[in-house]
Amino acid sequence: MITKKDVEHVALLARLKLNEEEKEMYTRQLNDILKYAQKLQQLDTDAVEPTAHVLPIKNVFREDEVGDHLPNDKALANAPEKEGNYIKVPKIM
Repeated sequence: MITKKDVEHVALLARLKLNEEEKEMYTRQLNDILKYAQKLQQLDTDAVEPTAHVLPIKNVFREDEVGDHLPNDKALANAPEKEGNYIKVPKIM
């Protein structure tokens, strides 16, 4: 069971300022979530195969193909700043 003290501790770690009403609300909501999780644990899942995702998903890759590219003037047309044939960006270091 989540207590108001637990909510205050997590709020402190997350640097959140919560008023008393919010602390009560989050305590109640988190306890409701835990009750629902306990209800789900009662389900018989012995015949259910473990999965990472509920839908069968596979990556679809295509072969890389050399194709036409934009001319430099079109590629640089909307750049906020340019220098020669390059987009000028701020220094990071």
